[in-house]
Amino acid sequence: MDPEVNNWMQLIFRWIHVVAGVAWIGHLYFFNWVNAHFAKTMDGPTKRMVVPELMPRALYWFRWGAAWTWVSGILLAGLIYYMGGALFEDPQAGGNAMVWLLIFLIVAAVGFVLYNLIMKSVPNLIVANITVLVLLVATYLLFEHVGHFSGRALYTHLGALLGTIMAGNVWMVIWPSQKKIITAIKEGTAPDPALVSLAGLRSRHNTFMSVPLIFFMISNHYPTVYGSEYRDIYAAVIMAVGFLATILLYKKSEKVKGF
Repeated sequence: MDPEVNNWMQLIFRWIHVVAGVAWIGHLYFFNWVNAHFAKTMDGPTKRMVVPELMPRALYWFRWGAAWTWVSGILLAGLIYYMGGALFEDPQAGGNAMVWLLIFLIVAAVGFVLYNLIMKSVPNLIVANITVLVLLVATYLLFEHVGHFSGRALYTHLGALLGTIMAGNVWMVIWPSQKKIITAIKEGTAPDPALVSLAGLRSRHNTFMSVPLIFFMISNHYPTVYGSEYRDIYAAVIMAVGFLATILLYKKSEKVKGF
């Protein structure tokens, strides 16, 4: 591809990626840090009136923001890494980029299936979450030591894996569950507690993943980090700091009151 055409396409897809990401993550934070607390203040009749009007509208932008963020991100990664030559640490010693694109897509798809299976089958949430993190680290090390990905590619693909799990949660779990929950509220019946718990858990997972995800999305601006010999340690610290920041933001959201 002509480099100038590639650059213009990168500009367009990056713009779409950021705008769609703002719509998606903005609604994610609204659901978790605003609406979750507001919903507790509503009585039955009020909830029956408000929820069927508010939630379908918000969930529309939420799920399509997720879809367009993921699609534009994959296309952007294709232009930069698989067609732009930025995938490998040493382009001269790298393997076949298209083979690694196929491997990445398979890993991303299988990764969500495994994550979903673990979350459903392992009763202890701490054990389940640790298992998922171990698999994520193993995938990162696969790309680093077998694929010989560059530091920039490693960070971007780690973000892409988190984004794939998050988008899968939106379309495969949260949206289907919310449709049933909204229908039950509209009909004046109590939603299935298991559905409410499932949708809430996956939404919280997405919130926790979103904070480090945002760093990895913009990490191409920080070669000092991804280009360092300590990049693996930095990635682990970024994940830990992101999770801690999310905990603090959840606690803060509980203290914000209406008038």
